[in-house]
This record gives sequence, C-alpha cells and structure tokens, in this order.
Amino acid sequence: MKKLGIIDYGAGNLASVCNSFRAIGVEGHLVRRAEDLAGITHLVLPGVGAFGDCGTALRAQGLDTAIRDWVAQDRPFLGICIGYQILFDSSEETPGVPGLGIFAGKVRRFRGAELKIPHMGWNTVHPTTPGAGIWAGMGAEPHFYYVHSYFPEPEDASIISATSEYGEVYAAAICRGKLVATQFHPEKSQKLGLKLLENFLNV
Repeated sequence: MKKLGIIDYGAGNLASVCNSFRAIGVEGHLVRRAEDLAGITHLVLPGVGAFGDCGTALRAQGLDTAIRDWVAQDRPFLGICIGYQILFDSSEETPGVPGLGIFAGKVRRFRGAELKIPHMGWNTVHPTTPGAGIWAGMGAEPHFYYVHSYFPEPEDASIISATSEYGEVYAAAICRGKLVATQFHPEKSQKLGLKLLENFLNV
C-alpha cells in the first residue's frame, strides 16, 4: 500500500504539488517532523525559495537526518527544484549554509551576462536513458517548466539522469537507486509532469 509524504518546511509549492498528485489519484500527507514519516512509502521534498532557508528549516525540524537516513535506505524519494539543490554540499546562493551533503557538489548561479535570470519557462530536457525508468512514456526530448537562477554541479557525473541547456549545459535531473531529483517543476509541467510523478510512484 503506497502512502505519499510531502515535506512541509514552511515554504515550497505545497498546494500545487498536492494538487498534481491528487490529479493522478494519490493523496499526499504533510511531513513536518521525523515522526510524521511513519507509514510513508514515497517521500517528496518540493522547493520554492532559497537554499539557505530550506536547509535551516529542515535542520530545525529534525528532518535533515531523517532525509539522509531515508535516502541511505534507498527508499523512493523525489526532490523538486530547491528540494534537488539542497541534496548537495553548498550553494552560491547562501555561502556558509550547508546543504544535506547527500551528494558531493556545489549549486551555482548561471553566469552568462546575456541570460535573463531567473530562467523561467519551458525548456527541453535530454534524458540519458530516454523512455526508461522515470522517463517512461515520454519522447526523447520532453519539455518541462523551470523557474530557477541556480543549478547543482554533481561531482559524480554518473548520477546525472538528464541535462538541459540555458546558456550552458547543466544537470536537469539526477537519479540514484530509488531517488529522483529535478531542477524543473513537474507540478507545473502539465501532462508530462503528471507522467513523471506517476512514474515516481511506480518505483
């Protein structure tokens, strides 16, 4: 029996994420402390806001250790936007505030002087394994919706599951075991976004 947990750290895009899962027939349960994980089978960390605020809030709620333990046990996990970035060591957005350090790497800002920042809108995603795993049921170059000024640079390139391009090529998504994390917003990406959420639940 699947039970979906959606982490609430006082920010994020909770209503939109909950509504998107509801659209595919799954009700999300808000997780505000480690005790709320009882019975949860699939965990989502959505993100809107700043890297530092997210990391500080997760630590204050005791969820930083809970998330690390969850991922270490290879249980289904989906990180979205800041929920993707916070998995890494640090970010140029908030120097001195550590991330969860689950993956080695730094989150950095787009550097192109000609680029409009934040990057907002639809963009092509290039999966490393088109049509397989989290990308099942999509074409070779699906489009997803972005709102971001920063992106992670994983030290281990083998975890990169898809790339995108905005002035430069960057890691649009990572996968390792049952963990998936995306820089784009599935909950804002209409049909393909819902398909990705459905694929995640079928992990």
